[in-house]
Amino acid sequence: MAKKQSWYATGRRKTSVAKVTLTGGTGKITINDRDVKDYLPHQTQIMNLTQPLVVTDNLNRFDVNVVVTGGGLTGQTEAIRLGITNALLKFDENTDQTRENSYRRILRNAGFVTRDSRIKERKKYGLKKARRAPQFSKR
Repeated sequence: MAKKQSWYATGRRKTSVAKVTLTGGTGKITINDRDVKDYLPHQTQIMNLTQPLVVTDNLNRFDVNVVVTGGGLTGQTEAIRLGITNALLKFDENTDQTRENSYRRILRNAGFVTRDSRIKERKKYGLKKARRAPQFSKR
């Protein structure tokens, strides 16, 4: 039996890490062995992580399997989106990247290729949080 071809990529956002595997299929999305509708409570989060597939017209072409750890739901959603983007770029890496309809150009123009590197700033000693000082008392 022939093994299905798959494309693997990683996406990160804040403290979340998403390991994404794309395989040919019908558009089923699984996150941590659960259906996407069971894992994410809001429809906007589901729309956010499927944007790379919608922009490249691949929503019903690939099955997406995700293992995600760390962070909250928003960070995990954006990490999954970046992982799906990177997997699509690996799928399309053998085509001419100078064409107008190459996935790299489409996803770059949509703003999905760039990783959002903002993370929480570390707490400093003598302060309550990263920059919040204790309240000053004059008397």
